[in-house]
Amino acid sequence: MARYLAVLEKYPVLTKAVTSAFLTFIGDVICQFAIDQASTLDAKRTFLFTFLGFALVGPTLHFWYLFLSKLVTVPGASGAFLRLILDQFIFSPIFIGVFLSTLLTLEGKSSQVVPKLQQEWFSSVVANWQLWIPFQFLNFRFVPQQFQVLAANVIALVWNVILSFKAHKEVLVK
Repeated sequence: MARYLAVLEKYPVLTKAVTSAFLTFIGDVICQFAIDQASTLDAKRTFLFTFLGFALVGPTLHFWYLFLSKLVTVPGASGAFLRLILDQFIFSPIFIGVFLSTLLTLEGKSSQVVPKLQQEWFSSVVANWQLWIPFQFLNFRFVPQQFQVLAANVIALVWNVILSFKAHKEVLVK
């Protein structure tokens, strides 16, 4: 843990990107084998999901949490509640849409972006709220800012399984 903290202090964005990549990798693998019950790993799917964890999730959350801590300087439960409102009702719905759209585009399915968002975005946001609202309040209230992405990444393992499932669900044609 001391080594992780030293690397986190010296290379915060890269450390959070690598941590997020690792957890998106594990989340997608769990989703493929435990939820989708695949007999073999879809390596391209896992690579792209992991790549987004590295290039999009980790860095974005690093800068978002930093911004939130500077924007909301009210201490205690009131500050945590304000950060939670901004995080869950402004940032998260937008970020889920960006994540799903980017993933589909990287997978070569850009024509499915709008139908996918119509089918999965709202239920993804609701699932996000169910998991993240209780956790993020505690995270914002009790976890020092430099450790918030790490703390979120622990819960993100569960979220990554859910997000991988929703991202890779067949788009139903109406």
